Amino acid sequence: MGAKTVESAVVVIPPRDIWGPIEVLRRRFDRHQARWMPHLALLYPFRPREEFPEAEALALQACATQSAFTVTLGDLRVFEGVGRTATLWAAPDPARPMLDLQAALQRAFPDCDDVARQPEGYTPHLCLGQAYDPRQLDERLGQIREVWRPLSFQVREISLLARSGDSPFAVLRTVRLGTQAISM
Repeated sequence: MGAKTVESAVVVIPPRDIWGPIEVLRRRFDRHQARWMPHLALLYPFRPREEFPEAEALALQACATQSAFTVTLGDLRVFEGVGRTATLWAAPDPARPMLDLQAALQRAFPDCDDVARQPEGYTPHLCLGQAYDPRQLDERLGQIREVWRPLSFQVREISLLARSGDSPFAVLRTVRLGTQAISM
């Protein structure tokens, strides 16, 4: 397989019926809201869309031993970024199934390790927005905490996303968890 690209990703997408409160906040605070649907990144950057048939087969193998699980997006946290930018996000609880899923995919795509290269390793999260100075961070975090209510959903599949240029990401393939590959 070839080089990875920022025009593709492997993610968990919460079901559409819980997007409402997430998108209200993302429209206000997330500069990437128009490019991405609500998601928890597993691998990013990823393979070019031309390689998705082969990538899907590898993802199917990686996900075959992963069972569906339920997470709750409850706890609000902050990544302190480079310079003064901070990212506000919701943490999935429990985190362990997301960590295990990402690790299985990481083994299948060892060079697509960008999300795991942080000092603390891979941190599953759903981005709600950014803040650009300490005062704005406190203000935005307070506004989010006023309205945020935990959201639970079952993770049954992963999605392979791609985009071209400035277009938004779109789901091109999905792989269900726990599905055994069929040998021919």
